Amino acid sequence: MPPVEPTGYTRVFAVREFRTVFAAHACSLLGVVVSEISLTVLVYGLTGSPLLSSLTFALGMLPYLIGGTLLSGVADRFPPRRVLVVCDLLCAGCAALMALPATPVAALLALRAVIALVAPVFNGTRMATLTDVLGDGDLFVLGRSLLRIVSQSSVLVGFGLGGVLLTFVPPRGALVITVCTFLLSAVLLRYGTRRRPARAGEGGGTLLRYSLGGLRQVLAERRVRALLLLFWVPPMFLVAPEVLAAPYADEIGIGVAGVGLLMCALPVGTIAAELYAGSALSAAARGRIVLPLAALTLLPLTVYALTPGLVWAVVALALAGAGSAYTLGLDRWFVDAVPEELRGRAMTVHSAGLMTIQGTGMALAGLAAEFYAVSTVVAAAGVLGTLCCLLLVVEVRRTATDSAPAAREQTPEFRDGADQHVTDG
Repeated sequence: MPPVEPTGYTRVFAVREFRTVFAAHACSLLGVVVSEISLTVLVYGLTGSPLLSSLTFALGMLPYLIGGTLLSGVADRFPPRRVLVVCDLLCAGCAALMALPATPVAALLALRAVIALVAPVFNGTRMATLTDVLGDGDLFVLGRSLLRIVSQSSVLVGFGLGGVLLTFVPPRGALVITVCTFLLSAVLLRYGTRRRPARAGEGGGTLLRYSLGGLRQVLAERRVRALLLLFWVPPMFLVAPEVLAAPYADEIGIGVAGVGLLMCALPVGTIAAELYAGSALSAAARGRIVLPLAALTLLPLTVYALTPGLVWAVVALALAGAGSAYTLGLDRWFVDAVPEELRGRAMTVHSAGLMTIQGTGMALAGLAAEFYAVSTVVAAAGVLGTLCCLLLVVEVRRTATDSAPAAREQTPEFRDGADQHVTDG
């Protein structure tokens, strides 16, 4: 009897090096979640200031833009394993300094900002390294999907586990656990992944000039620019119902448990849809659903115009989250569109832009809710976001049509239409 060939996500876990990257990702993500909760509680306990306490979360997002633009060249200019290990060690060092009893509040916030500054470089380098570990075909898409699923799952369970942890361990003690998770991630990456050369040489002037030059190259390419915007724009609008979950629960008169359900609905929909698309659909099928799903993913939010109760709101949010499965096929298009020597910088820009634009969406949703009912704000996000996505879908389709002759020469499986530019890896 012939051996059973692994299918779906099983194929990805069959790659030993990916198993190491996956485990390291889970460790470092656990460290980030624990540090965010611990630092928030610690800063509030030291100052009694809700503003400074909430600033710890803001500092987890704002430096992404700086790190993703000024430091993106690190991902291509140095050997990837070295970059990943150094980033983990730097984060471990910052967490260790946070755990010291004498560290003042200003230093705690500064150290939090440093970790956030390093994050896009680490994430971009890891994304680019996945193409070395898994190739740039279907295995890469499934590997990226698994890492996203772990990140989404942390939203569901991470903060709850962190809260339980803090009932037994003081905040600075919990930060020691963060140090250990970053160190474990560094050890896994150092001894569980292969040493690979840098993607680009040492030329190109200073790191700053090299990084900004890569940013210009990434954004100057029409196809790459359109794909990046399709990654970024839907999440910018999707954060509105999450960040306004508590005010909406108050608006429709439900309790704290309802707030939890509203906040969980999006990630649950996302995880379920990604698992289905990754395990049940072929690479070509995932390519075909990219543009339809991207165009419609925000449409369920328009039900908020009717001020729905808890059940219908949860259903709408789960459907909106499920639309995020379009990113599986989009990942493949993005890798195909970016030259290998630019891949690390492009992935870093992608990571930084995604976090920055979500932070912008949160701020804008909160500002709008100061003047309008939450239901109106979320419904407006659904309408405006859908219009933006439709325009982007048209642009992505046009860029694929413009490059179709070259694509046909390189890939015999290419079929007419932008949504067919995906083949089995």
